[in-house]
Amino acid sequence: MAAPLLEKLSESLGSPEPAVRLLLSILIGYPFALVYRHFFFYQPATVVHLFHTFSGLALAAFNFGPQIYHSAICILVQFLMLRLMGRTVTTVLSSLSFQMVYLLAGYYCTATEEYDIKWTMPHCVLTLKLVGLSFDYYDGRKEPSSQQPTAALSSVPSLLEVFGFSYFYGGFLVGPQFTLRSYQRLVAGELTDCPGKPPNSVVPAMKRFALGFLCLVIFAIFSPYYPDSYYLTDEYDAQPFWYRCVFILLWAKVILYKYVSCWVIAEGVCILAGLGYNGVVDGKHQWDACANMKVWLFETTPLFGGTISSFNINTNAWAARHVFKRLKFLGNKTLSHVTTLLFLTIWHGLHSGYLICFSMEFFIITVERQAQALVKDSPMLTKLASGVFYPLVYVVQQFIHWLFMGYSLVPFCLFSYDKWLKVYSSIYFCGHIFFLVAFLIMPYLRKALVPRKERSQQKQD
Repeated sequence: MAAPLLEKLSESLGSPEPAVRLLLSILIGYPFALVYRHFFFYQPATVVHLFHTFSGLALAAFNFGPQIYHSAICILVQFLMLRLMGRTVTTVLSSLSFQMVYLLAGYYCTATEEYDIKWTMPHCVLTLKLVGLSFDYYDGRKEPSSQQPTAALSSVPSLLEVFGFSYFYGGFLVGPQFTLRSYQRLVAGELTDCPGKPPNSVVPAMKRFALGFLCLVIFAIFSPYYPDSYYLTDEYDAQPFWYRCVFILLWAKVILYKYVSCWVIAEGVCILAGLGYNGVVDGKHQWDACANMKVWLFETTPLFGGTISSFNINTNAWAARHVFKRLKFLGNKTLSHVTTLLFLTIWHGLHSGYLICFSMEFFIITVERQAQALVKDSPMLTKLASGVFYPLVYVVQQFIHWLFMGYSLVPFCLFSYDKWLKVYSSIYFCGHIFFLVAFLIMPYLRKALVPRKERSQQKQD
């Protein structure tokens, strides 16, 4: 009965059935959160874990059918590692190896030339959860540091607890990432602005839902005009150079709303359940513990770094905490940064487009930081960037920002070598050339625009 209804709904919406199933599953998280608040908030931990486990399993089965066994296997193996191997480096390395190999094997066995919604999509979220769990358990061997104040685990969790944490309906399908310690506090009723009572989080949750729904509407309206497939048509090749570039800019802006909408709506589910509670700041209760998007920053920043810091926040925070900071022994921030981006590249999948995208991110951020330092150290550029010409500078920055943001996203979304190379060739690799030239001339611009006094002070620093 459900299948014909979903088929008709997907036809009326003009969306693939798996996408409709995914969206409905994210939305179903809201009634699940209400059920938790009204019927399970005061229940023992075991009952809460069971509710979260079976509700998440129901959503997984609705989307992926019998393929839910993949997640169950990985959760069970992860629990056995923690229980049998203890707080050792071997446990962490075994967890990282097993979970990543399983994920990559899934990518390999299910790979196609298109982006498909299949069991590997939530499994990549689960992989980070389970690997992070092994790190947090290992960190519990010592007193919490300033970097690990709340995530470290003092004891091995129960199997049911790990299942509840993994299948929690607010984060199983598309994220966000959160720690087992946060989940434990949720189950214990600690994540609330009213001690001993369900949190007053309905209004904050509905605000995020409304914002996410708005982003979804924008994507639904404009995405048919900017399909990925247009890049591979003769019509795109026949367009003038400026049109091809502007199309990339507008396409990038529209395509990202697909991710923004899902993450913001899912964040609303976490807020409604209480997982989004983040304490009190300046006398106001905060609900951003599970925020995966800073939408205002995302919309207004003219900087690539600003977009990165506003997008997929919890995954970036996970990578910073569990990869970047743990590579401190390398003694080189650049090497740690490159290694972290390489990990994220592999985690996303086996397509060459991911490698090109993240390598472009590193190159762009490197050049942008040099440009920011140049503007800061040059009185003339500082005056230009902050004076009456700032509106014009802002518009130019935004154009460059979104043009080359789209340029980097092309291989990420087209995946395979032959597709993204065709697009890059049609626009003459303008992004690579632009940032390579900027990188090469930056030292000469610094000599010309930065006073000697500033340059000498910088060398001393």
